[in-house]
Amino acid sequence: MYKENQELATTFTIEGNQFLYNGKPMRILSGAMHYFRIVPQYWRDRLLKLKACGFNTVETYLAWNVHEPKEGQFNFTGIADVERFVRLAAELGLHVILRPSPYICAEWEFGGLPAWLLRDPSMHLRCYHKPYLDKIDAYYDELMPRLKPLLCTNGGPVIAMQIENEYGSYGNDKQYLEYLKQAMIERGIDVLMFTSDGYDDSNLQGGTLLPEVLATVNFGSQPEEAFAKLQEYQPDKPNMCMEYWNGWFDHWGDEHHVRGHDDVADVLDRMLKSGASINFYMFHGGTNFGFYNGANYLGKYEPTVTSYDYHAALNESGDRTDKYYAIREVISRYAELPDLVLPPAAPKKNYGRVRLTQQARLFDSLNRLSEPVWRRCPETMEQLGQDYGFILYTTRISGPRTSNKITIQEVRDRALLFLDGVHQGVAERNTHDQTIEIHENDIVVEIPSDGAELSVLVENMGRINYGFGMKDPKGITEGVRFERMFLHDWKIHTLPLDDLSGLVFQDLQPEEKFTPTFYKGVFHVDETGDTFLKLEGWTKGVAYVNGFNLGRYWEIGPQKTLYVPGPLLREGDNELIVFELHGTQDPVVMLQDFAELG
Repeated sequence: MYKENQELATTFTIEGNQFLYNGKPMRILSGAMHYFRIVPQYWRDRLLKLKACGFNTVETYLAWNVHEPKEGQFNFTGIADVERFVRLAAELGLHVILRPSPYICAEWEFGGLPAWLLRDPSMHLRCYHKPYLDKIDAYYDELMPRLKPLLCTNGGPVIAMQIENEYGSYGNDKQYLEYLKQAMIERGIDVLMFTSDGYDDSNLQGGTLLPEVLATVNFGSQPEEAFAKLQEYQPDKPNMCMEYWNGWFDHWGDEHHVRGHDDVADVLDRMLKSGASINFYMFHGGTNFGFYNGANYLGKYEPTVTSYDYHAALNESGDRTDKYYAIREVISRYAELPDLVLPPAAPKKNYGRVRLTQQARLFDSLNRLSEPVWRRCPETMEQLGQDYGFILYTTRISGPRTSNKITIQEVRDRALLFLDGVHQGVAERNTHDQTIEIHENDIVVEIPSDGAELSVLVENMGRINYGFGMKDPKGITEGVRFERMFLHDWKIHTLPLDDLSGLVFQDLQPEEKFTPTFYKGVFHVDETGDTFLKLEGWTKGVAYVNGFNLGRYWEIGPQKTLYVPGPLLREGDNELIVFELHGTQDPVVMLQDFAELG
């Protein structure tokens, strides 16, 4: 067991092509799991399974937006208690690698950057830009003193820390990288520092601080090619794959990604045979609870699903897979496996059908969810101090008017349009021409003489977490036009949906299709356990259990169920709320004992 005691301080250094722990050669056998994607009650279980698989190290990112959700307001409790996670790893005899770089990618909302950075439209991200660096300094002033006692140089388990993440795929500002390095050093971080990047020339030239800082590479295959390229730039240091992509993540509307365990084991064996160190990304993926999923944009906007199963060695609910045992067998050829009794799999429960018997329509509940503000033009979420969720823009169009189209210029990311409360259509970010022709039952509607109320409900489906499109404000970013005319004078409701306690529910009313509605039901539990929420017959929305936001669902898949960890439940009655955007024919869900991800 590690203790925070300078007398027990250890060293982790590099000599030639090997790592040394207290002067003795050590190969890093690490697996990634993110504390913020796992309910804290399951941290020990996942870490024990990591160790039993033959790993000696756990690696985790630190998500800035989790720890500073509002500027100057810090959170290191509950699922954000990274210190507890690290100490727990230490109790189990594991080393720890931390990656606290301001940006983490990780298919996480905005790559871990806090949304409030975008309140300043002139903000430049991930470069030597003083307003950006000032925000990092304020965060590091709070973060680094928490991490310092956990360093191996202070008797803790942390052997290495990352400066920035895959920076070579974004920029080449070496002054910025050097600033981050010094910011850590000045706050007492004295363990081995590293960068991690793809293994082509561009990445290794742009993202590293060679030769002073260890460079590591990320890949999923062809380890010989990757390490050969790394050796061209760094011939005198150990080879380290900081991210061995043994699975992959899913976007809404795509197929569920699967990678066979034989292929994963073969690449692992080749790496270990070469003497390299390795970090599995991911060993256990977990879940993008709430609104924390990220998105990609490489010509098309692609939001990531709620599950971060990643087809990893441990699945989303923490169960061992065929890949787990294949990895363990390979590691056993190169390292001694610990003699551990594995904890049993968490029980999976089938609680059956749950009928949601009450409802609260969004448009009837607006003033219970937020105070409206009035603006001449639509403003983004960030301009109004909102981070995640939905935002509603309302204005009046004078009449009479002949029929025409409404254009949103431009929507981030998906908008539902209503005229006098009647649904007219959906405008999506990927549609080049984001226009809606006002119609009802395929009949063109004119604006009546007394005018009509236009409402635009916009969903933030996740900020871009990778690449050149990261500056990604949400809501309506330009304006709304009726034909060529921009519409002005908007009432705006910010709807982060982080507190639903003010909603007033009533018995179910006759269904109004395409009316965004909160549905509530109660289900009874005699014995708690993991379960999976299936929303067959529902279209798109968000689900909450006992006030906890499980994440998004969408009928287009590939994800068909939402993971409900047992610790979120309680014996007796439990509350389920589903916010459905488009309506359902029958407000019934299933709580079943297996996941459906494909």
